[in-house]
Amino acid sequence: MPRVPFDTLPDDARLWIFGVERTLDARERTELLSAVDGFLESWKAHGSPLTAARHLEQDRFLMVAVDQASMPPSGCSIDAMVNVLAELERQLGLSLVGHGWVYWRDRSGEVRRADRGGFKRLVEAGEVDGDTPVFDTTLTRLGGVRDGEWERPARASWHGRTFLRPAGRPLIR
Repeated sequence: MPRVPFDTLPDDARLWIFGVERTLDARERTELLSAVDGFLESWKAHGSPLTAARHLEQDRFLMVAVDQASMPPSGCSIDAMVNVLAELERQLGLSLVGHGWVYWRDRSGEVRRADRGGFKRLVEAGEVDGDTPVFDTTLTRLGGVRDGEWERPARASWHGRTFLRPAGRPLIR
């Protein structure tokens, strides 16, 4: 029983969050989740099955988690997951495994994505501030998502420390 319901994993489960460049449509969502489920059913580390789960949040964020108490993932098993997701990128024609993207909610509530330079320019232009909800795709423990560390105001996350000064001026030049 390697694949389990996402909500049954413990807080200390190892977590990966993959942001999608845009909202998935129904076909893309079905293809993505079907392929990920198939992978998780046979995911192993050193020949032992991993107890893992996935969750798709807001049709934009794929969360994959592993209960490390049963068997921790190995470097090779993590590479295998990333390779499956990279192949899905090609099949679906979207960005999924790239790093360095910043995700936030704009004033209308839509999830947006920009590279760090683009996000910095939005801060400088006043379109993003300390109250802007941001998504922390760098979390590595499922408990962080459950504790509200995943989506929160920029001032309460690494985004604020990186891009905002207390007076609202950008930190990075």
